[in-house]
Amino acid sequence: MSTSGAGLALWQVPASDTLPSFPAVVFYPSPVATGTTTVGPYTFAATRDAAVAPGRHPSCLISHGGGGSHLLYRSIASHLAERGWIVVCPEHPYDNRNDRSRVNTDEAARDRPRHLTHTIDALLAHETWGAHIDAGRIGVVGHSMGGFAALAMGGGQPWSITRVPLDTRADDHISAAVLLAPAVGWFGAPGALDGVRIPLLVMVGEHDPVTPAGQVREVLAALPPAVPLTLDVVPGAGHFAFITPFPAGMRRPDFPPSVDPPGFDREAFHATLPSRIARFLEDHVLSLR
Repeated sequence: MSTSGAGLALWQVPASDTLPSFPAVVFYPSPVATGTTTVGPYTFAATRDAAVAPGRHPSCLISHGGGGSHLLYRSIASHLAERGWIVVCPEHPYDNRNDRSRVNTDEAARDRPRHLTHTIDALLAHETWGAHIDAGRIGVVGHSMGGFAALAMGGGQPWSITRVPLDTRADDHISAAVLLAPAVGWFGAPGALDGVRIPLLVMVGEHDPVTPAGQVREVLAALPPAVPLTLDVVPGAGHFAFITPFPAGMRRPDFPPSVDPPGFDREAFHATLPSRIARFLEDHVLSLR
């Protein structure tokens, strides 16, 4: 796939009848050469409010982990934008760094897929983005609880902490999903993955105590045999390896998302991770047109 520059825009996803408004960052291909943009403590490889490249483009959502931030997956998002994707990173209401009131709750699990589906609907209806997105070529990337949401969008049926099915719906817009250290414990009930039909790339850390590789492998063994599944165990990685490296001033032992197991080089990993994700999405989403 040809490359271009990357643009960046800050967007407020509008409220719906059942969901509040929430912020998002949109990365997109641009004819303007990639510059840098600073948002809070983070620097993005993208030019703020640059022109959008003409035509319709494939799109990808990136869903952050529980209590996390939509600003944390910069390396993945900007790489995809440079390769021609419109990438949207929403901040999940009530389950983010500023509002943790529903972290690890049934309510968060129920609503996360709804946030993503609503984001897609709002994008397609948007006066600018709607004219540039190919609605038939949409993928999703999710980390931890974001991986949970991506799997639910792909047809998985999660069960609540009290062992009853959660009211979630698959999203037919989604053609493939990348699950990074996914929180798969919600899908342990018999038949919970019977409805999954889309290709999956799953990446887990070798030394992840939060979503251990063995647990992920065991749960996903229940996927229908026809589902294309690639499961990579990343040597030496922990749970937070999939987050773009933090600025030096934010890396400290009492801030777990910034810390990796001894010997693991997150910077080196992120030199290859975005292209690994891009190749998978291009193989399974772009081939649909």
